[in-house]
Amino acid sequence: MKSLSWKTITATTAAVSLGSLALAVAPSQAAGPAGGSAQVRSVSGSPDHADLTPGQLAALPLTNRHLTRHEIANLAIVLNAYHVAEGHSLDVDAFINSFTADGVFNDKVAGQSYQGQALGDVLTRMAGIFPDVHRDLKSITVNGDVISLELSIQGTFEGPVPTPAGTLKPTGAKIDAPTADFWYLQDGKIKKFDCFVGYTVMYAQMGVNLDWAGAVAKG
Repeated sequence: MKSLSWKTITATTAAVSLGSLALAVAPSQAAGPAGGSAQVRSVSGSPDHADLTPGQLAALPLTNRHLTRHEIANLAIVLNAYHVAEGHSLDVDAFINSFTADGVFNDKVAGQSYQGQALGDVLTRMAGIFPDVHRDLKSITVNGDVISLELSIQGTFEGPVPTPAGTLKPTGAKIDAPTADFWYLQDGKIKKFDCFVGYTVMYAQMGVNLDWAGAVAKG
């Protein structure tokens, strides 16, 4: 297993950041309203996609099923943002347009923020590293204009990753990284998206360990 220094790991985190967005969302198993399993799929459609069918809502792992129409409309916007960012239906312009003019995407763990056209750059970058990346939605909480998700990012490490120490070559390793996403909406658009990815877990699965001894030796 390759060992990288703390400085290199930090820089690499920025390079691989926004894993949660690369998205892909193949059908995933999630708890249905009766405790059974249901197929979870992203919702696609035009900007006017305020309506989710009862079946679509029932298939989602919602913590509260008594949502207002406004909350359902917000949920549809977030699910659609995921849909247009996934590998098989990538639509960079649609993803960017789902944000307000000053909308921001914050990768809180990597300490990186993206706005404007850079919002789309991260989608193609991540698709190049994990072409089959998808997310396993575990819990969705809708509270007015705020939508919070607990999920797991899964995929196959099939693309090179540039780092200060050189290029990290793909190994075909499977990743399954815990993640939390927080979406803040305003007037039918995404105002802010805060993403927390378990990079330590992700890197270990990719074959990279934190070099604690090297960091300590450097003082």
